[in-house]
Amino acid sequence: MSLPVSPLAAALAQIQSMSAQAAAGPAPTAVAASGAASSDGFASALKASIDKISGDQQTAVNESQAFELGASNVSLNDVMVDMQKANIGFQFGLQVRNKLVSAYTDLMQISV
Repeated sequence: MSLPVSPLAAALAQIQSMSAQAAAGPAPTAVAASGAASSDGFASALKASIDKISGDQQTAVNESQAFELGASNVSLNDVMVDMQKANIGFQFGLQVRNKLVSAYTDLMQISV
């Protein structure tokens, strides 16, 4: 039970490159804009989540329209499940927005 050499070599090379990057220290752009570097990760994650919610809603609408038009490959169960997925995703996004707004107002009320 031995593993192939190529995946192990690839993993070792990846670990060595990550080790070299860590030893080199932070990138100059990350040092110059330390706040922007961490917020970029959050912004991209938030945008990806919003895009997924939007995609789920669009999929649900498209399936609903296909079912209404009588497409034979779309069942009522699929339509209902996709509509519920889109609804849950939207509710989750709404709760995240509410938490962000609440955190923002709390930060704005802090006196300096």
